[in-house]
Amino acid sequence: MTRILVPEMFGVMAIATMVTVVLWLLSDLGIRQNIVQSGRGDDPAFLDTAWVIQIARGCVQWLVSLILSLALYLAGSAHWLPAESVYMAPVLPWVIAVVSITAIINGAVSTKMSVEHRNLNQKPIILVELISQVTALVVMLALGLATRSIWALVAGFLVSALTTTLLSHFWMSGHANRFRVEKKAMQEFSSFGKWVFASSAIGTLAANGDRLLLGFFVNSQTLGLYSIAALIIGAIDGTFNRLFATVSLPMLSATARSGRENLREAYYKIRVPLDLALLFLCGLLISTGQLIIDVLYDHRYAGSGGMLRVLALSLFALRFGVAHQLYVAVAEPRLLMLISITRAISLYTLTPALYYLYGVEACIWGIALHGMAIVPLTYYLNAKLGLNDVGRELKVLAAFPLGYLFGEGINFLWRVSIPT
Repeated sequence: MTRILVPEMFGVMAIATMVTVVLWLLSDLGIRQNIVQSGRGDDPAFLDTAWVIQIARGCVQWLVSLILSLALYLAGSAHWLPAESVYMAPVLPWVIAVVSITAIINGAVSTKMSVEHRNLNQKPIILVELISQVTALVVMLALGLATRSIWALVAGFLVSALTTTLLSHFWMSGHANRFRVEKKAMQEFSSFGKWVFASSAIGTLAANGDRLLLGFFVNSQTLGLYSIAALIIGAIDGTFNRLFATVSLPMLSATARSGRENLREAYYKIRVPLDLALLFLCGLLISTGQLIIDVLYDHRYAGSGGMLRVLALSLFALRFGVAHQLYVAVAEPRLLMLISITRAISLYTLTPALYYLYGVEACIWGIALHGMAIVPLTYYLNAKLGLNDVGRELKVLAAFPLGYLFGEGINFLWRVSIPT
């Protein structure tokens, strides 16, 4: 799509999708997590109640999105926003309004998806997501070639959500949801969800604050370049967070239900291979970030290379996501709120300060490194749960320099094989 559209369109789309994702996560009640860890996770009445809550949540998000898009349109018309910022793009309010329809579509997704997560049956989930992504890509390419407009990206966003929802109901096996609300189930969702809601709301502002802040600091083109670098990191982030949520949470929840004496071993059995992979990738991307951009994209996106190399540092802290899933598995979601508060404070103090003191490049360093603030807190919380193993924590660090050296080897081979 970057061959078809200009960088400015990706900058506008980054803000529109950020608004949609933030609002969705700000209203997170931990429905999927509750289905995975609860003893009633396969009870039809429990699942139907969860589905009704999802739909109501999607409708509320859609209405809030429309209000925000109207407010943004009025603020832009009155010139209340920085003249060169992404928020002044005339098309942005309209894109947000249309993209927000996905809130209703996503809210209607069948709870069969969550039950398959609970049962560690990833095959149907992956197939649904692959079909949705391929369908969306075909639509985006066709409309992109025909119109060369941002609406190709918007259409792909809508088609992906709609395909996922339809397949979850009519292709996946399991309990067919219907409109039903059980009081006991509502009470359980409320009790579990209040901590998830609080931690998710704060965590969402931290996880998406990079684009929220950069939207004020830079123009559409610069944010578009940043979005390309963030997209590559986001693909890795999304893959590992999916592993944390779909593999580590069910496994750790099952271990916790049978007794906590084996939690530490189960925790490191999951974490060590993920740590090795993430630390290796961190070193690899720091050394090869510019090469990756130069190979994958045309000259208009060359500025994304340096950003990618810096953003790769964020993978160092990402590996502690297994610990955060463990807090949910042992029914301690309040600990997630402490993690989320720490990340949010770090991002919203460090990033603006670096921007005003040293400029955009320093600001991106702040975005990449703000997650390091959660590392000592995670070790402290793990110590209280009796989880820390210093030996294994230190051994995995060797993967970082190995990844960097491997990347330097790739750079060298590329230089000698490509004539100047």
